[in-house]
Amino acid sequence: MKKVSVTAKTVELAVENALQQLNIGRDRAQVEVVVAPSKGFLGIGAKDALVEVSVIENPLGDAERFLRELFINMGFSIKITTETKNKEVLVNLSGDRVGMLIGKHGQTLDALQHLTNAVGNKYTEQPMRFVVDAENYRQRRQEAMIKNAVKQSEKAVALGREIRLEPMSAHDRKLIHTALQDRTDVRTESRGVEPDRAIIIIPNNLVASASRPKYNSRNRRVSSSYPRTK
Repeated sequence: MKKVSVTAKTVELAVENALQQLNIGRDRAQVEVVVAPSKGFLGIGAKDALVEVSVIENPLGDAERFLRELFINMGFSIKITTETKNKEVLVNLSGDRVGMLIGKHGQTLDALQHLTNAVGNKYTEQPMRFVVDAENYRQRRQEAMIKNAVKQSEKAVALGREIRLEPMSAHDRKLIHTALQDRTDVRTESRGVEPDRAIIIIPNNLVASASRPKYNSRNRRVSSSYPRTK
């Protein structure tokens, strides 16, 4: 819990200074007066006020408030439901225009998730992980990606050549690497640089040839000039 101790001539002034240091409003503060101010006798033994001000932590409430205000400003009618497991919170969005919050390959949803984590964890020293989903989109996308990766693996083995999948995020690449790691007929590598870094499916029956053309998942010939890095 973030907190500061501040002294001042009065309690009110000490609290005001503490709020400025913490950059919060009075509604987010828990105040404890450690030492009450005293004028002493004829100025002798006078004491300043000492207060301890702590930030009231509410990551889930902050995250939900942020999303509600955002959707109101956008003119969207979105239902927000949450499910908490340990330090992870699944935030599911539903509504008539929820598709607009997903974006291409979930890019808008990922950006929304990043903002939600930033706002929700702004005042806490024990952050929670917010996973923002829209009508179970993330699970459906993962299932579709894995299904396609398996299909392309079989294709690579049948053709005896490498298959380059479409560029994807580091999280999605890890998902595919994990899904195919137990196969004995192919192996996977990540090649290229962001944002074009992609997974290469390499069959074990690959015929080594420097001049052999490479193909992507749409069976289109691609250049092999991209940098090869782990």
